[in-house]
Amino acid sequence: MTAFARLPAPRLAGLGLPALAIALALGGCSADQPVPDATGHARPAADDSHLLDPLFTDHMVIQRDQPAAIWGQAEPGSTVTVRLGVDSQNATADAAGRWQAEFGPHTAGEQLVLEVITADGVNQRIEDVLVGDVWLCSGQSNMEFPVERALNPGSEISGPHNPAIRLLTIAHDSRAALLADHANPDVWRVSASDSVRDFSAVCYFFARELQARVDVPMGLIDASWGGSQIEAWISAGGLRSTGDFDTALDTLALYATDPAAASAGLGVEWEDWWQTTAGTTPWSREAVLADPGQPAPTPMGDWRSWGIPEMDGHLDMVWFTRQVELDAGQAGQDAWIDLGGIDEVDASWVNGEFIGSTFGWGTARTYALPQGGLQAGTNTIAINVLNNWGAGGMVGPDEAVRLRFADGSEVQLAGNWRYARVAPSIGSPPRAPWESVGGLTGMYNGMIAPLEQTRIAGMIWYQGESNTGRADAYEELLNTLLADWRDQFGSDMPALIVQLANFGALADQPVESGWARVRDAQRRVAETDPRAGLVITIDIGDRLDIHPANKQEVGRRAARAALHVLHDAQGTGWGARPRAARQDGGRIHIRFDDVENGLYAMSAEAPGGFETCGANGCQYARARLIGDRVVLTTDAEQGAVTHVRYCWADSPICQLYDGAGLPVGPFELAVTRE
Repeated sequence: MTAFARLPAPRLAGLGLPALAIALALGGCSADQPVPDATGHARPAADDSHLLDPLFTDHMVIQRDQPAAIWGQAEPGSTVTVRLGVDSQNATADAAGRWQAEFGPHTAGEQLVLEVITADGVNQRIEDVLVGDVWLCSGQSNMEFPVERALNPGSEISGPHNPAIRLLTIAHDSRAALLADHANPDVWRVSASDSVRDFSAVCYFFARELQARVDVPMGLIDASWGGSQIEAWISAGGLRSTGDFDTALDTLALYATDPAAASAGLGVEWEDWWQTTAGTTPWSREAVLADPGQPAPTPMGDWRSWGIPEMDGHLDMVWFTRQVELDAGQAGQDAWIDLGGIDEVDASWVNGEFIGSTFGWGTARTYALPQGGLQAGTNTIAINVLNNWGAGGMVGPDEAVRLRFADGSEVQLAGNWRYARVAPSIGSPPRAPWESVGGLTGMYNGMIAPLEQTRIAGMIWYQGESNTGRADAYEELLNTLLADWRDQFGSDMPALIVQLANFGALADQPVESGWARVRDAQRRVAETDPRAGLVITIDIGDRLDIHPANKQEVGRRAARAALHVLHDAQGTGWGARPRAARQDGGRIHIRFDDVENGLYAMSAEAPGGFETCGANGCQYARARLIGDRVVLTTDAEQGAVTHVRYCWADSPICQLYDGAGLPVGPFELAVTRE
């Protein structure tokens, strides 16, 4: 692996920038870290007005039937008295000011008061603490998707709501180093119309459904971030255990202490990658003057709206270039370049020198230009914009695109831009490991690690869309994440895995599909993990919308899986499970376990979507139901069948269900022979 991992959607810094300019330019993992304590976690200075960790607020829920850890900050060496209900303990703050007390288990339904008192009488009191089940809900945008965008939002928001459901949202935060306390802590909220509106729909509907079956208070912690890849949620130690990220993690560690040096390395890496791949230097002054590209519309905006055929639906890179004339007085000053909003990743050069790169969906870019970076006469600007989803380009507004000088003067840069489309075959540029949604370990550091020793009933994981381009690695990464989080929250922590819903183009012939590969990885992890459950959603997505609105059914199925994993409820946890595929002559028998009330082909005499695969590829196979088995007829001309697949596409049409109304999810099985 090279110095920087090739990861999606970078969030990077410029070269030679002052510390503030670097922080503004990055928009990713924060390099402005509090001093780490002895555990390696960064902690702020002690504040007697907030003795408790910010996680502890009025209306919180603590996990029933487990020891309750309470912690916070005080003056180093001081003793605090901690009271939880009728129990009381003394705790002494260590050299870093951290104290911790642990209380015995409490019973569901108890309502407690939590109080901390210092020796000099400073008091912090937390009211209305309920004892129940605490669930951690995490993932990307389909987990973050709020109730107000789900089906029937008016009635869902207006209620009624159960006040024994409590909600905590963890603010977005991506850090290069472990953070002990959340930088922007929220407070626990009682379930009500105003609090439910913007809370995770999957998480809320799950708890509502589960509470109807398990009558205990529910505490829901939503720690999710749209667009995030799984690598961002795994600790550095977890990622190192795979052996695939050591160099990038070393670079991330450098970034935590010296972001300018790490960013300088990115600039070199980016340029080396392009020159090796394309053999040109389109950021150089000579290249821009020699071949500046085609005139871009004014204003530019989303390049899909230009009415230029080659730009319609283009999802990749575009070079934007411009020349600007400056006099000696302007060129001799400190200066800043404002590029307006860019969607989604820019890598930018002025006069052939790399000045920075930032990730963001339409967010503004500003880079500092050190003295000597500009020159009297013609100056060249080159910006590479990478877009992987939706709108793309320099989206303005025009008045925000400019050069600003230390004397307060400005030169507008709107208009006179030229563009050159980059063919997708060029590949993916280097990515910075400190980028937020597509980087390494940043969300674990900033959002999960500060939960510290919070005891939980289990977790729900809804993520994978951002990893479909690298689907072969997903099974190992998901197993790594579960092991990683169990190290923090308990070795027997239950995990519910929401399988990706159907999205994308329909297929009229067998295809390779990263979406299907991720789904099968999710299935295999759930099958082999005795404390995991699968939530199949292949029939409740929207092939035209990556964010399907029917989150109520996702919550219902997740609650069913939770009852099976935690409470040994009757029936199957997530529907019929494919167990084995055996070939007998010209037929392949697929056996299923946990079939509830038989298998059925919906709207057809026999289920479709089955494929037989071998050395010459895959082809659709005729299928028929015989009891709890599916029997495929093979084609003698196909040759040896090595494996079978079902519903193997981005947006497949899946007809096979069990008698409980649950679909059989996508799968791939190796074929054995008699």
